Amino acid sequence: MLPNDREGLRAFYLQAWRKRRERLPAEPLEIQVADVIELHPEYHALLEDPDAVLDRDWTPESGQGNPFLHMGLHLALREQVGTDRPAGIAALHRALAARVGRHEAEHLMAECLAEALWQAQRNNSLPDEVSYMEALQALERAQR
Repeated sequence: MLPNDREGLRAFYLQAWRKRRERLPAEPLEIQVADVIELHPEYHALLEDPDAVLDRDWTPESGQGNPFLHMGLHLALREQVGTDRPAGIAALHRALAARVGRHEAEHLMAECLAEALWQAQRNNSLPDEVSYMEALQALERAQR
């Protein structure tokens, strides 16, 4: 399980990345996190400087995306695809990845996931899986 607090979660990412860089044994979840980090070289230097990230706020006004949110969306998508929940997401991911590659497919799908999560937060409700899947299906059709 990942820590629930922001600083603990960020420290977990930093630890997973340190273990990868130093070729140290890692737990399965640390390996998953490090795999996602490895795909994002633009974050490597940042994740090697705990003082720069543990307390930092990334706001839309700053013009910079939150790297932890970005990587967290990758991890969430991988979990959804691995469990095929919502039902059908694994097939959509396979089809999209076949066209644009796995990493780009995750980036495209992450936009739909982020929108579903934002809507749920805004409406103080659970994410709407039907709307989320409809958005993913529209995305997949647009890439044909």
